[in-house]
Amino acid sequence: MSFETISVIGLGYIGLPTAAMFASRKKKVIGVDVNQNAVDTINRGEIHIVEPELDMIVHAAVTEGYLKATTIPEAADAFLIAVPTPFKNNDSEIPEPDLSYIEAACKAIAPVLKKGDLVILESTSPVGATEQMTEWLAAARTDLTFPQTEGQNSDIRIAHCPERVLPGHVVRELVENDRVIGGMTDKCSEAAIELYKTFVEGECVTTNARTAEMAKLTENSCRDVQIAFANELSVICDKVNVDVWELIALANRHPRINILQPGPGVGGHCIAVDPWFIVSKTPEEAQIIHTARKVNDAKPEWVINKVKLLIADFLQENPDKTARDVTIACYGLAFKPDIDDLRESPALNITQEITAMHSGHVVAVEPNITELPKNISKLQLTSFEIARIKADIHILLVDHKEFRTIRPTSAMIIDTRGAWK
Repeated sequence: MSFETISVIGLGYIGLPTAAMFASRKKKVIGVDVNQNAVDTINRGEIHIVEPELDMIVHAAVTEGYLKATTIPEAADAFLIAVPTPFKNNDSEIPEPDLSYIEAACKAIAPVLKKGDLVILESTSPVGATEQMTEWLAAARTDLTFPQTEGQNSDIRIAHCPERVLPGHVVRELVENDRVIGGMTDKCSEAAIELYKTFVEGECVTTNARTAEMAKLTENSCRDVQIAFANELSVICDKVNVDVWELIALANRHPRINILQPGPGVGGHCIAVDPWFIVSKTPEEAQIIHTARKVNDAKPEWVINKVKLLIADFLQENPDKTARDVTIACYGLAFKPDIDDLRESPALNITQEITAMHSGHVVAVEPNITELPKNISKLQLTSFEIARIKADIHILLVDHKEFRTIRPTSAMIIDTRGAWK
């Protein structure tokens, strides 16, 4: 069939670029989001996130009438759900996935579904989430048939297709990367491939919905384990007085070794989150994955302890000063270089912890944002030039391009990224 109207539910870091790519191919796209500010911004032809090239594509799509945003779903031929999948607020050692955003999206689109529509879950989800989504839709629309009961002949086609893009390169990778298509039936997969081939130049590889869900979780869990090795190595090297950056560079000269670079932890909406979906489902079996999560989650506290030691060293060298006289500058708040995304950011968490425990002044340098989230108090944003000269202690947490060519004047530095060597 031909998909003339496409609806994207959730206009965040994945939903908006995806909507824009369909619209850039002259498809009518209806973007849906609960955030009125995001909706208004998009309808002005502007964007509310930082992503190279996206602003021009959205502006053109809105101006030409192919993209509009709304808070209430409308009828379409295909619906792509790209809403958050966070964790429930509980005190368990293993976080429990929260699928309430997916459930809410299902209830929102159910009234406008019609026979022949395609619904794709793009949100990264625990295994079985696509089937659960189908159950929610079926309960809301008993007049339609779904794949779990009617198989190939269902009124509604359902598939899971996880996004696999790198922030900062989303526009290019949406087009070039291969896509994993997990249809609940063969016809569901065929319909999803037809839809994505509107703009995807990479190969669309088919599997079932559960395997597609697990594929995304596996990719990010593998990365998490590799980062955990590097982070654990950095802690060991610090204890035995070895330069971890030199060590890794030497080890990587081996033709079959490729150790990643350590950092202050792991952040973002994928690598810091997705492994828990596997652990929560199979806690007894996911031993290595669980350990890697604990190693990476512990790294921010290790950094904070290093800051405490550096404050003590500074006061010992400057006996005429107290902790109130010490200014600390934290460089980078995003979860990775050269983006504005603060989700699950260890850099942001470390900076907030330092601000809470330090009686002196704490400033942050984050070139990709103009203001801090409203729930962050006491911390101040400042420029790199002011911070590098006026601060007494400097903590490099994210190696943004603005930080790579020049370092602070002070010798009191903690470099978690190896950029100021």
